[in-house]
Amino acid sequence: MNPKLASVAIVALLVLMFGQRFLHSVPAGHVGVAILFGQVQEPPYPEGLHVVNPFLTWADLDARQDSFKISQLEMPTRDQLLSRVDLSIQWRLDASRASEIFRETGDKERLVQVHLHPKARSLVRELGTRIDRAEDLFKDEVRDRLALQLTTDLSAYVADKGIIIESVLLRNINLPPVLADAIGRKKEREQEVERQRAELERVKLEQEQNVALAEANFRASEEDAKRIRLLAEARAFEIATINKAASGNPAYIQLQSLEALKSMAKDPAAKLYFLDSNSPSPLPLMHLGDVAAAKR
Repeated sequence: MNPKLASVAIVALLVLMFGQRFLHSVPAGHVGVAILFGQVQEPPYPEGLHVVNPFLTWADLDARQDSFKISQLEMPTRDQLLSRVDLSIQWRLDASRASEIFRETGDKERLVQVHLHPKARSLVRELGTRIDRAEDLFKDEVRDRLALQLTTDLSAYVADKGIIIESVLLRNINLPPVLADAIGRKKEREQEVERQRAELERVKLEQEQNVALAEANFRASEEDAKRIRLLAEARAFEIATINKAASGNPAYIQLQSLEALKSMAKDPAAKLYFLDSNSPSPLPLMHLGDVAAAKR
């Protein structure tokens, strides 16, 4: 057989047998780790299509940001009470060290089980002993300081293992039942004090309003009394002025007498009137007829 034809036939056979194995596509957000006969190869492969050795096997690791939660971690404090906390850890692996990570530890699940989870549990217990009282865990500044210290210490521990920590968040804090009950009762007392304080403020405000209303009424009464006094003084002045003017004016007195007679004429009780024509001020004499009838 022609040697050239034999070579072409061998290549064609290899393509038929291993055609797809000459290519490997690393998914987006992942990094490819190549393994040749059990040996992890360097360097890792970035996302995309690669022409590769057909005898390679592959482990594609997710290099995107990930998170995992740890629930009910025990945290003892200096007051000898045991609280429980929930953590949420944001992290990702260092893609440039993917081959080393896979060789030393394994895939991402192994990273969590071997490095992240045990160290986070240990740090929670260690940092809890720096807190004086369990109830201090409800203070914002204590929680913030604890979360920051967890992020710093966990990052320092896993950095040489190819793990990058983005943040550590405290999700829930469960205090010991005896302390939780005591805090609940304390809050109830504080709320009751606040309600009583609010009621006192309401009563005080009502009293101030009543005092203000009474003062306003008193001022109004004073104004009314002053107005009545002024009217009385004006009326008295008017009467005094009229009397003074009438005392030297007989015609005015006669006019007033006639006005009185006119009014009395309208009174059905008036029976008889006598007038002294010689008087400058004729005066009516009433009920004389009744007297005469009585004498008869």
